[in-house]
Amino acid sequence: MANKTAIVTGAGKGIGRGIATALAQTGYNVIVSDISQKDCENTAEELKKTGANAKAVKCDVSDKDQVAELFSQTAKEFGQVDVLVNNAGIYPFKPFEQMEETDWDKVMDVNLKSVFLCSKEAVKVMTAGGRIINISSVAAFIGFEGLVHYCASKGGVNGMIRALALELAPKKITVNAVAPGAIETPGASQPDEKIKQQTISMIPAARMGQPEDIANAVVFLASDKSDYITGQTIIVDGGWTLR
Repeated sequence: MANKTAIVTGAGKGIGRGIATALAQTGYNVIVSDISQKDCENTAEELKKTGANAKAVKCDVSDKDQVAELFSQTAKEFGQVDVLVNNAGIYPFKPFEQMEETDWDKVMDVNLKSVFLCSKEAVKVMTAGGRIINISSVAAFIGFEGLVHYCASKGGVNGMIRALALELAPKKITVNAVAPGAIETPGASQPDEKIKQQTISMIPAARMGQPEDIANAVVFLASDKSDYITGQTIIVDGGWTLR
């Protein structure tokens, strides 16, 4: 592959780390971004051990100035941005009747506004063949109690990609999303084995997903093989939403 560069937000742990690893293994230069300096540095160092070109950049993706600096550092390090993976997200459980405006705003800022801010910067520098890939969720299609704000934010992501895909099609930049189901990560792992087994019982594939399952879909959407796909959301959930 030509010398291409990918930015992955929320790449310090879990799904984001899996995506960053898979892109690095495919030959991309990878900017590992996370709100935790320690986490993104740990991921970047692991990638470097495999011979990959990786750089850690701390960034609060809900902050316009920090997002601009993320892209500025990427340009200084690698000179271009070919793939943007908007993965950073939060999902604090809270009953709707107890939810405050600050709770709502925080989730929207991190999960949806960040996609706007990062995509805005990406469009300034991407050339034909560029890829914007957003990590959505099955929560955009089915409801979860205690996650009204999260479900709304992911529904917003799915709506945004369709409109943005139309606007960027003339530039030959595709915009797609991957919607994970139940994925085993440090943030989502269920300590209660009984609840975990109940979740697995609802999944036709009869297992929890792994970060690699999401990363594989992202690698495909980042590749030339997905050149005729835009404005779409690929659900990666082991068949959970079929029922």
